[in-house]
Amino acid sequence: MTKREAVIVGVADLPLKDGKVLAPMSVLQAQALVARDALKDAGIAMHEVDGLLTAGMWGVPGPGQLPTVTLSEYLGITPRFVDGTNIGGSAFEAHVAHAATAIEAGRCEVALITYGSLQKSEMSRNLAGRPAVLTMQYETPWGMPTPVGGYAMAAKRHMHEYGTTSENLAEIAVATRKWAALNPAATMREPLSIEDVLQSTMISDPLHLLDICLVTDGGGALVMTTAEHAKALGRKPVFVRGYGESHTHWTIAAMPDLARLTAAEVAGRDAFAMAGIRHDAIDVVEVYDSFTITVLLTLEALGFCKRGEGGAFVANQRTAPGGVFPLNTNGGGLSYAHPGMYGIFLLIEAVRQLRGECGPRQIQDAVTALVHGTGGTLSSGATLHSLHPVNTMYDKPLPVIDGESRSYWDALKQHRLTLKRCHD
Repeated sequence: MTKREAVIVGVADLPLKDGKVLAPMSVLQAQALVARDALKDAGIAMHEVDGLLTAGMWGVPGPGQLPTVTLSEYLGITPRFVDGTNIGGSAFEAHVAHAATAIEAGRCEVALITYGSLQKSEMSRNLAGRPAVLTMQYETPWGMPTPVGGYAMAAKRHMHEYGTTSENLAEIAVATRKWAALNPAATMREPLSIEDVLQSTMISDPLHLLDICLVTDGGGALVMTTAEHAKALGRKPVFVRGYGESHTHWTIAAMPDLARLTAAEVAGRDAFAMAGIRHDAIDVVEVYDSFTITVLLTLEALGFCKRGEGGAFVANQRTAPGGVFPLNTNGGGLSYAHPGMYGIFLLIEAVRQLRGECGPRQIQDAVTALVHGTGGTLSSGATLHSLHPVNTMYDKPLPVIDGESRSYWDALKQHRLTLKRCHD
């Protein structure tokens, strides 16, 4: 029996203007629109969807307490595999992993993953904190702004332990804005300097306004199916080659180490091991950037640099267009959009990069991508490795990249080598 391989075949995101949806709509309408567009991208009809995965903060208390039930009712589908896992902004990376497992086990044929938020249009975002119940009673009443206060504490600790500076963090915001300048869909595209970041309003020491993600509306969707189905549809598949997920805390006081992103370490380790891909084999990286410190901690936790070396790693615009480490190529949550739970947009951008659809911000010959989502207050992490065969006449992903095969891989990317599938 031929092994079933899960692939991503469709993506879509909601157009915005000044960070808001183009017309009044409900959060269910927003998800229906991106679901429709992602399915169109995949060449699949809505009635073929038999797997539904979603997460969000909408409709609670109320219909949002059963998000997959409410959404499936709205879409008019009857899924046989559902997942409403909510671990914050990393939920959608976890959803892709869960959907891949379900598809490969034959529990569904077509999985639809969605997210929607109208937080800017509805003016529902605030710094008042989470309800002071259960574990939150030990933080919310004491006035710490949420969630920025927790991230500020982590940044301050990292600075104390490793000498990281506000200038190091500003490098990330500036590099991300340069990517946004190449993306017509980005909310903020104006030029940004290190000095601009450092002179912006201090929100929670040491984080300035421009160290912090945008507050926007947004909607996104992905469609997954089998590689065999994708081939029959004539679509370019993006293979899911490795994944991992973890979480450690929600209240910042319970974070194991303020200067170390443990959940990302666990998730990243598992994803790298499963994919069998080395760090230097990855062409494009998309990581959660709710705050500049989130990026720094994530790069260290995933092993792209050692702990405490994140500031040096991002120096001199290394992650900007033209740099040696392409990062958050759509402009990220800092400049593209951030509707509350950003992880699905990391996935959408990675798929578009691997399919060569990103225009002036396209990474040349990109075939491997790493995506990492972060949720809560540095609470959860989920990592994915994905791969797109550079020659789409083949219906199987290329071999695992390791030290021995790297030279062949590089030659293939440069069109100096052709692989042919052997037959018995």
